[in-house]
Amino acid sequence: MSDALVVIDRLVKRFAETSPPAIDDLTASIASGRVTGLVGPDGAGKTTLMRLMAGLMTPSQGSVVVCGFNVADQTAQLHEAIGYMPQRFGLYEDLSVLENLTLYADLRGVIGAQRRSTFEKLLAFTDLARFTGRLAGDLSGGMKQKLGLACAMLKSPRLLLLDEPSVGVDPISRRELWRMVYQLIADGVGVVWSTSYLDEAENCADVIVLNAGRALFQGDPKAMTADMAGRVFLLRGDIGDKRALLKNALKRHEIIDGVMQGASVRLVVGEGLALPSKADLGAPDSADVVNAQPRFEDAFVAMLGGQPKRTLTLDAGTKPTGTPTPVQAVALTKRFGTFTAANNISFEIRRGEIFGLLGPNGAGKSTTFKMMCGLLRPTSGKASVDGLDLYAAPAAARGRLGYMAQKFSLYGDLSVLQNLNFFAGAYGLGGARRQTATQRVIAAFDLEPHLGANAGGLPLGFKQRLALACAIMHEPPVLFLDEPTSGVDPLTRREFWSFINAMVATGTTVMVTTHFMDEAEYCDRVALIYRGACIAIGTPEALQDKVRSAELPNPTLEDAFIGLVQSHEGDAE
Repeated sequence: MSDALVVIDRLVKRFAETSPPAIDDLTASIASGRVTGLVGPDGAGKTTLMRLMAGLMTPSQGSVVVCGFNVADQTAQLHEAIGYMPQRFGLYEDLSVLENLTLYADLRGVIGAQRRSTFEKLLAFTDLARFTGRLAGDLSGGMKQKLGLACAMLKSPRLLLLDEPSVGVDPISRRELWRMVYQLIADGVGVVWSTSYLDEAENCADVIVLNAGRALFQGDPKAMTADMAGRVFLLRGDIGDKRALLKNALKRHEIIDGVMQGASVRLVVGEGLALPSKADLGAPDSADVVNAQPRFEDAFVAMLGGQPKRTLTLDAGTKPTGTPTPVQAVALTKRFGTFTAANNISFEIRRGEIFGLLGPNGAGKSTTFKMMCGLLRPTSGKASVDGLDLYAAPAAARGRLGYMAQKFSLYGDLSVLQNLNFFAGAYGLGGARRQTATQRVIAAFDLEPHLGANAGGLPLGFKQRLALACAIMHEPPVLFLDEPTSGVDPLTRREFWSFINAMVATGTTVMVTTHFMDEAEYCDRVALIYRGACIAIGTPEALQDKVRSAELPNPTLEDAFIGLVQSHEGDAE
């Protein structure tokens, strides 16, 4: 390609002679003035490929030429031509926005009048001019990503490499990042964007789909999605227990993928196969079956062979009983000095319900969640778990809940078994009860082969299993999950949610925070938190109905999220 910014030829990257290659015989090209998406599950090789293109690694075999420079021996020239934004926030959290920009300008040799004009342009471009004095560590997730983007753009690069820039970022900030990227594309910059949000692949002109270091697909993502025409169906209307229906449907060999989509169940059939009858799926005669528009995620999961068929066989023990609303928030308010992070928030969660807590970064969602878990004492208001006041009887109330943090919070230097034993003791399980609880979760989550391995070295999917196993060892009637699948590939997310659905079927009540809007559709109801207030609460369909219009006849939940926030802002003016 004459306009190719990156030319990759028979690329191989190994980190050890005896281990499989992280990148295996990849040939590809990346054009200027376009967004090329790198898509793949955890461990597919996306970050390795990014670092090779950035000249931070050298190939084991083959070649990578970026902007005309070979990454093997022309890294100095290469670094002048590109911008690179790593997956982890790479700036200095104890420096302000302006101090970070100044430091990176010094490192890139941007000085004098050029520095002043570049800062002015980038601060306006990212809308950070109002926050130059704020410490980077105090920025919201979306603002951190904008600052990272500004630092990567200091030298007006020909190629911009963005390694999962939208992980943990709310839908509004994600759209803002994409708006800025499209502006760069209009100026002729080439962009490589790696992502675990598969809906973002549809925003790209080209995609490279990676799995185990090999390219499964290269080209227009719309062409990949089009191959799924006629293979995607919605079961909707009077379908009965949607979680039981999904579980039954996934047992059929014809069904290679299935998720909940609000009150409906979305099913994908294998190539050349027909959708089983409603009776075979376990659906009532009253259910409606309609063809659904394929999504890129449908094609991606199909390309990986479909979702795992494993079904959780967790012995639920005693089914939770008691109050029909085991989670209650009453006028919860939290102030930090003069700043009100959460203001008069109230809701109830029914037993056996999955309740989603959504909101933009910095809106008060995490503050509300921490108050509900007993990790943060409110300024005023009350919260109760399973009939126990979290602040009047904190120890007893915490014993009735399980908590899984957003970041892996177990002990990486302890083995899997040592972590299980530690958390069993922390929850007050001893003797035969501890032994029974430990064996129960080992069997349920297939942890037996990994018991002697250090937790920190587990693959991401097994880290997630272990964290959930530790959270539910004491059979809590209420489970709190804080962005449990952030940055996780679709197959691992599906496995995780099969665990959650199985627990909900036994009566467990779940509150979850998430930035995946399709994941929010797995919830029975959701609450939208914005500027410290609960601005909407209801089923996913009810929130979508609030923004439905002639211009937007079939809104997604992301459309509803953004529309409700914008409407609230308009009402507040």
